[in-house]
Amino acid sequence: MTPPTTSVPPSSTPSTPTSATSANGDASTRARLTSGLLAVGPHAGAHRVALRAGLSVAVPLLVLWATDHLEWSAYATFGAFASIYARNDPWRQRVRMQARAGAWLVLAVVLGALVATSSERAWLAVPVAAVLAGGASLLSDHWGWRPPGPLFTVFGFGASSAIPADAGTVLAAVLVGLSGALLALLVSALGGLAERGAVGDRPGGVRTAPPHVRPTDMTRHALRGAVAVLVAGALATGVGIGHPYWAMVSAVVPLMAREWLPAVVRGIHRVVGTFVGLGLAALVLTLDPPGLVVVLLVVVLQGAAELLVMRNYALALVVITPLALLMVHLASPEPMSSLLLDRGVETLLGVAVGLVVGWAAAQLLPRSKALA
Repeated sequence: MTPPTTSVPPSSTPSTPTSATSANGDASTRARLTSGLLAVGPHAGAHRVALRAGLSVAVPLLVLWATDHLEWSAYATFGAFASIYARNDPWRQRVRMQARAGAWLVLAVVLGALVATSSERAWLAVPVAAVLAGGASLLSDHWGWRPPGPLFTVFGFGASSAIPADAGTVLAAVLVGLSGALLALLVSALGGLAERGAVGDRPGGVRTAPPHVRPTDMTRHALRGAVAVLVAGALATGVGIGHPYWAMVSAVVPLMAREWLPAVVRGIHRVVGTFVGLGLAALVLTLDPPGLVVVLLVVVLQGAAELLVMRNYALALVVITPLALLMVHLASPEPMSSLLLDRGVETLLGVAVGLVVGWAAAQLLPRSKALA
């Protein structure tokens, strides 16, 4: 996008080329920031992604509700999140990417359940999440995952590590998480039957190769993701906030952008969308819906999130926020006030940490000219 030309207002001090250039640069930056915040992307077949994601989440949650095991709902949901990868790729390419990402998500969920067996799980989760974030970043760059980065890895691990567990729960995490991921692959493959012959006839239906990311940049992305998670998690845990993994997740959100200005846009979107979404979450939780209604709401919100997330991230957060809180409510009900407060505070903390780490990484770590 070419920023609009802006004029420098007259002043009593004669302008110099340097001051004029600086003023134009500031105006250009403001225009790009405003454009990024308000931009709404194309639909681009999001209804197909929403349908696949909704089905992938609905089936395991309904089974868990019917068998009275909603305490395992987080494991199923994060396994099913494999369905959101490679959203518009040809179906064979999509299934391959989802299989790789899904395996990593299941690993994160199982490691989270293992950490949850420890009495020191709150502090133990922080360094493990940081290592997983770095590993997910490397794999994402290597395989060209879309969406990129470690966000869902950190989210899945953090949520699982926060639910007290024993050996039986760990086994449940393995089986339920794996079942959720396999179901997502099945839904994606079946969806490919309907899409056969349409590849190349719609936007996003063209086979694409993973983007090349130089080793220097892969290392840089992994380090800054790991550091952001470590710092945000340590601060949130040290302060005693109830859900430190929310701060860790929010810390990696700005880092999904490779440049500074898009990172700021993502950070602002995260904060604004979350706080609007907290109002919707409060309304739903105040009604105290029964388990089946919560399951159905999670399915609907998951579909709505996929309809919005590529169009405007802030709009998506309006439904992602109640979705996340309802997932916690399903697995381990908590007082509404603490959920809302923790989510708001940890979002602010995490985004701030992510932006600071992103800025520091740009100053301190080497960066090649060809970024992913």
